[in-house]
Amino acid sequence: QVHLVESGGGSVQAGGSLRLSCAASATIFTINAMGWYRQAPGKQRELIADITSRGITDYADSVKGRFTISRNNANNIMFLQMNSLKPEDTGVYYCNAEASRGYSRIASWGQGTQVTVDI
Repeated sequence: QVHLVESGGGSVQAGGSLRLSCAASATIFTINAMGWYRQAPGKQRELIADITSRGITDYADSVKGRFTISRNNANNIMFLQMNSLKPEDTGVYYCNAEASRGYSRIASWGQGTQVTVDI
């Protein structure tokens, strides 16, 4: 199994910054791609940034140029640096990891961390 724990959420004024962390612990599985999802109030969960095990990144248009995803494979930690935050960035941010062991594939989720951006 893969256990994910997010941290770093909070409240910030528009234009501010926050840095989210996702610590992953895996026993027999190898963690491959990881990503950050956001669920705004009343909306579906959406992928906002992901990163492969080799460091290739992709972003949703809504966060491109403002958010940066990174990971430290040695310590199984993923980060999301969020700059120039807007009120529409408000939501619960979830960490996701895809892991494998042989032909087995699993996807794991963290518990989520709240980000609130005030006007």
